Amino acid sequence: MAASRNAAPRKKPAKADKPKRQKHTKPGGLSMLLRNHQQVAVDSLDRLFSAAAASALTWAMIAIAIALPLFLFLVLQNLQQFGSNIDEATQVSLYMELDTSEAELLTVQNALNSHPTISSTEVISQSQALEEFQALSGFGDVLSGLNENPLPAVIVITPNTEILDQVRSLVEELATIDKVDSVQYDLDWLQRLYEILNLAQRLTLMLGGLLAFGVALVVGNTVRLAIENRRDEIVVVKLVGGTNAYVARPFLYTGLWYGVGGGLLATVLVLLAQLVMQGPVSQLAGLYNGEFVLIKLSLSNIFNVLFLSGFLGWFGAWLSVLRHLKAIEPR
Repeated sequence: MAASRNAAPRKKPAKADKPKRQKHTKPGGLSMLLRNHQQVAVDSLDRLFSAAAASALTWAMIAIAIALPLFLFLVLQNLQQFGSNIDEATQVSLYMELDTSEAELLTVQNALNSHPTISSTEVISQSQALEEFQALSGFGDVLSGLNENPLPAVIVITPNTEILDQVRSLVEELATIDKVDSVQYDLDWLQRLYEILNLAQRLTLMLGGLLAFGVALVVGNTVRLAIENRRDEIVVVKLVGGTNAYVARPFLYTGLWYGVGGGLLATVLVLLAQLVMQGPVSQLAGLYNGEFVLIKLSLSNIFNVLFLSGFLGWFGAWLSVLRHLKAIEPR
């Protein structure tokens, strides 16, 4: 009997099976969390569509705030493309002295062709210049009666650089060449164009930042109203043990959907504006014998807009939740 009493307590190590039961709790909790996020996201979107009129107004406000800097950004890109096309077509004209012979003209051209900053050269002789002027001016009969040709020979130079400082140095160097009477190249208007584009780019960034902050405020105020409308529901959820993170989840998804919807509507507005402008831009480029292609929104740009607008909506909702949700506590 004593031996049996001493052996009985040894049957208790059966509790060692408990760690095996805990292996499935973590994956189950993760899947439940993902399922809850999915349900909350769908429910938040359903709530927005159930109040379609109010949601449409909020989406329209967000879309206008996003579409304006986006459209200005595309306009700047097209202007920069137009400016680069101008740079490629810009040429320097060397007006030679009237007594320059054809041999001297050819010598100067050969020297210019070996210059590292010059892409190509074209010689317009005195006779060619006179013929072109007669054809364009309409004074052919008057000019044909002159004893001497008053027009000089011209060497047209195309630089291989778009940097204004290098082009300016080239113009100064060309002015010192023997038999060169004058050099024509307008650098001032190009400098003004670049300065205007830089200023417009900075203004666009500032405007985009202010409107992005406005989008966050609009979403935050809308979410604040949603929190106030669901105050009783929030109190009940907190009474049964719901955490602030759990309660904030539907409002964060609401802000996300507001941002994504506004960004999607903004891209539609910009694409429609580009479609309307495509015809006039093509006609304007045709008048100048140019092949100007309008830069449009790419898929990567649309994705970036949706991502940024969604983040702004989520951020605005997070600010509103952080401020107002903690103040709602059950009494």
